[in-house]
Parts: sequence; C-alpha cells; structure tokens
Amino acid sequence: MATQVDTAQRQVVLVKDARIRPMMGNLVLESLPLAGIPNSMVDPYILVHEATIKITPEQANQDTTHPHRGFDNLWYAISGSSSTGHSTGPGGTIERAKLEEGSVLKVRTGRGVLHAEGIGKDELEEGKLGTEMRGLLFWVNLARKDKNVAPTAQVVQRADLPVRHEGDATVRTLVGEGSPITLGTPGLILDVELPKGGSVNIPVPPDFNGFVYMLEAEARLGANRSRANRSQIAVLGPGGLLSVEDAQPGTRFMLMAGKPYGETPVYNGPYVD
Repeated sequence: MATQVDTAQRQVVLVKDARIRPMMGNLVLESLPLAGIPNSMVDPYILVHEATIKITPEQANQDTTHPHRGFDNLWYAISGSSSTGHSTGPGGTIERAKLEEGSVLKVRTGRGVLHAEGIGKDELEEGKLGTEMRGLLFWVNLARKDKNVAPTAQVVQRADLPVRHEGDATVRTLVGEGSPITLGTPGLILDVELPKGGSVNIPVPPDFNGFVYMLEAEARLGANRSRANRSQIAVLGPGGLLSVEDAQPGTRFMLMAGKPYGETPVYNGPYVD
C-alpha cells in the first residue's frame, strides 16, 4: 500500500523579529520565547537563541556554568568551532564536548545537569584566539513523565547527519529520518540552504507544530507567500507541506517542527517543569 502524503500547504500565521538580549557576555538573538507567540503554537520548542561567540581569554575563563532541568538542550555549530562542559560524567563529573562546524551537541538535562562550563577553552588552548563560532541553541521540552531521567550528552558530527537535495535546496537533517539525534517526542529539525535561490517544497507531518527561523537572506514562505528575512521567525499553520518560493541567493533557514505534548511548561529560570 502506497504511503499517502498530505500535500495541503501550510500558511505562515505570523512573522516576528528576534529580539536582542545580553547573555553570558554575548549579545543573543532570541526568537523564542517571544511576546505574541503562545507556547501552544510552537510546542514542544521553548527557546531558540542565535549568537556568535568570539574565542577570547575573557570568554573561556569566565564562570558561565549554570544548571538546567526538564528539556533537551541542543547546540548547533552553524560555522566555526567551540567547546563546552557539562556534568554528565560518572558521578556528575564534567565532560568536555567539542563542536566543529556543522556538528550538534545534545544534552538531555533530565532531572538536572550543570552546563556551559568553559566555553571555548579548548580552542584557546589550541591557539585559536580571536576565531568565532556562530551557533544556534534551542531547548526542546520533555514530557512531564520524562523530566526525571538521568542527564546524558551526545555529540554528532556533520558527516553523520543525512543530507539530501530537494528542489533548489540542500537539506541537512539534524532531527528526523536517518539522524542519530532523537527528541522526547517525534520531531523534525532541518538546515535548509538555497545557494542560488529558487524554491523548494518540504513535507512536514500534519500533526506537528512548526516554524522557520531565517539564518540568511530572505524568501517567501507558505501558501500565503509571507516574506521572511534574516533573524525572523515565521510560525506555520496546519498542513502537510511547507512551500518556499522566490528565495534570494544565499538563503538559509532552520525548519523546526515537532509533535506537541499539549502540556503547559512551568518555567523556573533554567528549569522547565
């Protein structure tokens, strides 16, 4: 029996600019949480930050260690490289993780973990003073039944993430079919590049919430052809297909989608209960 694909195009229901906020000595573009975007529209995603981190002694030696609980914390190296530590070793000891360009660090914070120890320390010791890493950090909620699991860490290299060509786009799968990274709920996280511009249609399961975060240039998204450009978030309505048209050369965006939990997260600083 052939698999049926829902070809109903999703509309873009709103487009908003990310806000700038200082965090751990860096200026961060925060597209989630954002005023006017209710959790029910983006569940299971609860935070998206973009930042460029410069490797300096001040950055590597400042104490940025902080606790987390109750979600999956993913850090994607868009360009450059960096490193950090987290208390997922035996007995809660600190493990180091190094992210080269295109790799992903996933920390399942579970019942509690310390995170972000010594950002860029390894690169500083390797003589990479002054280099930069552009990264995307996002939190994906865990169901309440899973919030007390033991914390774990996983680094996946660029070469281990599936890549396909679709329409005019190159699509790299961070979460989804063929990727070793899984979430607490079925999910889809794609890095989509259109180097020459053009168009692409991307299937998105109809029972997933979804949104696009623009990394570069601009394009028209959805059945209503809403324009979105650099550092904007475009929240998608229902349907089974995201259409992208009139993309400028160099357009790049993240498509994030997932099956919602339908649970209202309770925020307590770095804890999500």
